Formats: sequence, structure tokens, C-alpha cells
Amino acid sequence: MSDAVSEVSAENVEQQAALWIDRRDRADWTTQDQVELEAWLAQSMIHAIAFWRLNAAWKRTERLAALRRASQWNRRVWNRNSAKPLVAGSAIALALVAIVAGSFVYLKEPASHTYSTPVGGREVLSLADGSQIELNTDTVLRIAGKADTRKVWLDRGEAYFQIRHNAAHPFIVNVSGHRVTDIGTKFSIRTDAHRTEIALTEGSAKVEAASGSDGVPPVTLKPGDVAIATAKSIYVTKKPERLLDDELGWRRGVLIFDNTTLAEAAVQFNRYSMRKLVVEGAAANLRVDGTFPSNDSAAFTAIVGHILHLKVRESDSEVLISRR
Repeated sequence: MSDAVSEVSAENVEQQAALWIDRRDRADWTTQDQVELEAWLAQSMIHAIAFWRLNAAWKRTERLAALRRASQWNRRVWNRNSAKPLVAGSAIALALVAIVAGSFVYLKEPASHTYSTPVGGREVLSLADGSQIELNTDTVLRIAGKADTRKVWLDRGEAYFQIRHNAAHPFIVNVSGHRVTDIGTKFSIRTDAHRTEIALTEGSAKVEAASGSDGVPPVTLKPGDVAIATAKSIYVTKKPERLLDDELGWRRGVLIFDNTTLAEAAVQFNRYSMRKLVVEGAAANLRVDGTFPSNDSAAFTAIVGHILHLKVRESDSEVLISRR
């Protein structure tokens, strides 16, 4: 079963075309890259059709994103004397639909400010001290207003933090009854009703109960450490760098699966769409591999349905996947 699904990348011409589009738009694109692209296009009319169709879709996405950024800037003219525009990030690989994204800079905050993303949205916050926070889908984050207080509250969802360390003014994230303090750090946090997961990719960070009186000793994370924090415990495990990078694929607009059950893949896609995937019966235990656009569950179900010979039934609110 896993062998069959591992062929997804080879058989999915649209995925290959999207990767070519992403490579072409990078600054390091060379004459040799162009030669290789033209050779790939010449291999099949299907390659050429997929490439130019997705290229047109990506151009429309870029125009929509530019219009949205202009609109956001106009709504924030009250901060024009202290703010400066933030250069947009690199093109998101495989993003074939407009992704709700924005960039903000704050130098002067009111008493507090709340940032949120819708389901399927993503947002980049650039702080005055050079730190940066990326918000994933359906996320709510509050930032303290005082310039000398580097403190945020992650109320819901997932965020990636790249923090400029300042020993005199530590950066603190409050999340689900716990406190994460950076020590020159890059880390991600994902929280839900049951637990909070903190994964450290660079530097060091301390995780502790916010009250300080729960009898749970604080832990200091090193690169590769993942802390699972619940109401009564903080458990630390280790993950390989490759796996941590895969789990941060959402920053590039993709979900990466490696021997993942179809049920878990559906859970991941459902975070990014109001139209939910529902996997029924024995199909839930089938395993999938591959990289997919996070905002395109329809492409995922079409590919998996074909490769695994599954039955796909659609309604306005959900997509049912089952054995035939």
C-alpha cells in the first residue's frame, strides 16, 4: 500500500509543474534551469498544458495578494509615521489558490493588539525589535502594547517564532497555562483544547507552568526537542531535523506526509478548510506519502482516490472517503 502511494509525486504532473513554477521565480534561476524546464515541457503535451495552466493561476494569485496588501496598508495609515513596509516573503511552493496572508510592522502599539487568521489563512508579523511571528490557519495571537514588554498570548492555533534575543527584556509566550521564554530562539507552538506542543529548531527556550505552583518542574529545550505540555505535565521528546522541517511545511503552503494514515492526513487538511474530509471504515488506516498544497484538499482526494482506488462522495459541507 505504501509503495503505491509513494508513486504520487511521479504521477502527479500538476505537482511537478508547480515545483517548476516555484523554482523559476527564485533569484538563483539559471540558464541551465531554463534548459531543464524546456526539456520537461517537451516530454509531453500534458506537461506543457499543466505548466501553463498553473502558471496563469499563480499570476492571478500574485495580483490578488498585491491588491490585498495595498488594501491592508491603506487601512493602517494611522501608523504611517512609525511603520515601514515589509518585503513580502518568497513565493509559496504549490500554492495554486490565493492564500490569505499579510505582513504588519508595529512600533507603537495600543494597550494591546489582537491578530487572527481565518481558516486557511496565514499571516506574518514583523516586530520592531527584528523578531518575527508567523501565524498559521485559524490562529489568534495577542501582543502586549508596552515597548519594553515583549510578551504575547497564543490563544488558539499555531505560530512560528523567530525571536531576537534580549536578556534585559525576555520574550515570553503565554499559552494554555504555560509560559515559554526564549533564549535566542526559533520555535513553533501549536495548541488545542487538550495539549500544547512546543518544537525548538534553533537556540534554547524554557517551558514552565505559568502559575509556577503546579508542582511541574520547568524544562529547557535544545534544538530538536519537542515539549508536550498538558494541565498536569510537561513531557520532552526528540524529533529529527527533517521531521521538524516537514511539520513546518505550512510556512511554504504545503502539508508533507510520510507514511501518514489517511485519517491523520484528513485531520491536517481539515485545519485549512471549512469543507471537511471524512474518512470512513478501513480506509482510515491506509498510508500516504507526498507533498500537497494545504489549501487544496480537492487535489489531495482526487490523487489519493485514484491511487488507492477509493470511493469519494462530495456534499456542500464534507467529502466522504471510503473503500469501494
